[in-house]
Amino acid sequence: MSPAPRRRSVLLATAAATAAATAPAGAATPVRHRASGPLVIGHRGAAGWRPEHTADAYTYAVRAGADWIEPDLVPTKDHVLVVRHENEIGGTTDVAGRPEFADRRTTRTVDGRAVTGWFTEDFHLRELRTLRTVERLPLVRNRNTVFDGRGRVMTFQEVIDLARRLSGESGRRIAVFPETKHPTYFRSIGLPLEEELIRVIRRNRLTARECVVQSFEPSSLHRIAAARLGLPLWQALGTSGSPYGHAVTYRDMMSPAGLREIASYAQWIGPDKSSLVPPHTLLADAHAAGLKVGAYTFRAENQYLPAAHRRGTAPNDFGDAFAEYAFHYGQGVDAVVTDFPDIAVQAREGLRR
Repeated sequence: MSPAPRRRSVLLATAAATAAATAPAGAATPVRHRASGPLVIGHRGAAGWRPEHTADAYTYAVRAGADWIEPDLVPTKDHVLVVRHENEIGGTTDVAGRPEFADRRTTRTVDGRAVTGWFTEDFHLRELRTLRTVERLPLVRNRNTVFDGRGRVMTFQEVIDLARRLSGESGRRIAVFPETKHPTYFRSIGLPLEEELIRVIRRNRLTARECVVQSFEPSSLHRIAAARLGLPLWQALGTSGSPYGHAVTYRDMMSPAGLREIASYAQWIGPDKSSLVPPHTLLADAHAAGLKVGAYTFRAENQYLPAAHRRGTAPNDFGDAFAEYAFHYGQGVDAVVTDFPDIAVQAREGLRR
């Protein structure tokens, strides 16, 4: 396809997605079949179109065709798992404007880094229920700020319940894809994530088709594996450094020997998408080790796209996201983690044409 027609197709797809995003959530037409091709995972729901980790974001993702939805797990003071990108919630809720919680602002050292703000572990669930969610990236996704104040902090149980309801609505089995956030830190303060996560999984009798557990920290996945839940595990991989509290580096983990070690306890790896671009051989090496590969995080804005796929110079304008999906789908990834599941699904449909 020549550049001009391709650019027109991208603009048309973007316009359609924008129109869908501004329509009432109930007006979306659910996707009722699972297309062949890589799995599409709604990153914190559909974070490109709604404030992340909200019921609206998860619902939008599934109705757009996502196969899995991803909740990040952090605990409350009374040890209930809730879904937030981080345990610091100053940028994802309205807590900073709530005078009754002004004295909760503090500084904590999380994974060796000083962080100042409000932390879920300092709130009981009943207190978090009073907060309302806001867009985490308002300067990037100003359109999403129209939804500020309309959602509330969800528990992991509520995400499971929503996934099951959306499964019935869509006629597809929607899996939850929880990530244990800062598990070493939370164990150090007496709020271990794994113990409560295992309890919730068992209580709901989640199967391998309904739940895949991920973490950047191998020690967290080993604790989940020891519970013998029969669920797939996903080892997330950073681009540099080491998982917190571990001596092994991500570079070592992505070597053939490191991948064989991962395959002893997990079924998936989740590398940054940049780690799969030649001359890297990670995708082929992982498949040779018997691992599936799910790449993160796909976004549509120029600043998150490779230079060749950007359109214009404005960092928050949409670029040629379809071209990036086409590349990675063509390489043979098994899944993509995306803020824009609707675009990922449309790109996947293009594989069959």
